[in-house]
Amino acid sequence: MVSINPLDVLLWTLRRNEKDVVKLYSTLSPIMQLATGGNMLNFGMWDSKHNEPQSAQKNLCSNFANIAELNSARMILDVGSGLSAPAKYWKSIFDNLLICCVNINYSQLHSSEKQKNIEFLNSSSTRLPFSNGSVDRVLALESAQHFKPFSEFIGESKRVLSESGLLVLAIPITINNPSSAKLGILKFTWSSEHYDLDKIHQMIDDGGFDILEEKLIGSSVYEPLANYYVEHRNDLKKLISEKYPNYVEKILFKSLEKMKRASEKKIVDYALIKCSLK
Repeated sequence: MVSINPLDVLLWTLRRNEKDVVKLYSTLSPIMQLATGGNMLNFGMWDSKHNEPQSAQKNLCSNFANIAELNSARMILDVGSGLSAPAKYWKSIFDNLLICCVNINYSQLHSSEKQKNIEFLNSSSTRLPFSNGSVDRVLALESAQHFKPFSEFIGESKRVLSESGLLVLAIPITINNPSSAKLGILKFTWSSEHYDLDKIHQMIDDGGFDILEEKLIGSSVYEPLANYYVEHRNDLKKLISEKYPNYVEKILFKSLEKMKRASEKKIVDYALIKCSLK
């Protein structure tokens, strides 16, 4: 049984500095692995053909790869790479890629499966140790919501990208700066920065990028994910409760319910954003 101090989790969520994010993910990421049976840590992009977790997660990675034009890339940075499962998936499709997985969480990098032409670097998103103009793509697949300050990540992306390079984000967002009352339990269980779409647009523009493409796909992310959990809750609850206290699953369930309602009301959304240098 994993021992979790609720006060610690609350403090990690409220402070959200780099050390807190590392501790939070090290403690709670295994819940995602238990629930999905795999090592991808994203919410997935769901449809009638991708209606179970691993398939939906690969579908999100595939759509992200298409937007990022990985077929024409050579050197990419996967910033906030988690357990590096997306990088491994992209490498299986685009064999010519050289991928550097950048992660502040050393334990996740250490646990990642090693593979040819995938490098691992324990570093911050706001201090990328690469030379100017040295990479084709900077990717942040469901990780940029943790980057703080976001503007420094944008600045570093601009510095390391080649003239024709692309910055591509898949990021949970809020719409129109919702109040704490509207976010409800998500105010405390959404363990990242609550970046508003308009603010992201402004920081991207101020950072020297143009947005080439943007898709809001929240209805294909939060709602079907919550529906899947409800439909399979008995089995998932059993799996989670074997390793975590019962209250952890209850909070997860309530959070998914609230996330679904917030998505339906367009309080939260999920953005895929492709940017080029100005």
